[in-house]
Amino acid sequence: MSDLDLPLLECRILGCLLEKQLSTPDAYPLSMNALLNACNQSSNRDPVLAVTEPEVQASVEALLARGLAEHWPGRVLKVAHTAKPTWNLSVQEAALLAELLLRGPQTPGELRTNTRRMYAFPDLAELEACLGALLEAEPPLIQRLPRAPGAREARVAHLLSGPVAQALAHDAAPARSGRLDQLEAEVATLRDELAVLRGAFEAFKAQF
Repeated sequence: MSDLDLPLLECRILGCLLEKQLSTPDAYPLSMNALLNACNQSSNRDPVLAVTEPEVQASVEALLARGLAEHWPGRVLKVAHTAKPTWNLSVQEAALLAELLLRGPQTPGELRTNTRRMYAFPDLAELEACLGALLEAEPPLIQRLPRAPGAREARVAHLLSGPVAQALAHDAAPARSGRLDQLEAEVATLRDELAVLRGAFEAFKAQF
């Protein structure tokens, strides 16, 4: 397992830096203001955060201390990541890791869709090969989670915040179960209402 244990905001910052390098290279490295906006971005983020500039600055300092970020001096001080050289990441692997850092565990199919702004995987075979490289990295950077009940695919999670709890693989199951119970209750109610309407209609027809 990875010996890193990055808090959520450090993961978000690292994910944002990887993402922006691939999706908007002309605007990379990021100024502190641009990084703040990227961290608080509402699209392509789960969870959506509302962090302050001092919080981002503190987390950047932590990443600098870990050797995962660096400052680019200039008229405006900018921040860059060092994840690609640190872990020898390809563009494809960097896109996958960024997506997992920004939106949490996802299936390979979801990853292929959600990484398009950074890298367009032509097929799942290439994506799976890149996942394999991240799984076999030293230390491993991702892990496959046990497939949740009723799910067609197992999800993948990053390991930069330490080992992923096994319960995470099943966190969607209670929600799915709750939605299913609700739908079944609604269907039962509709059936009852339909039976009442049919009875009323039959009684109405019997009058003629």
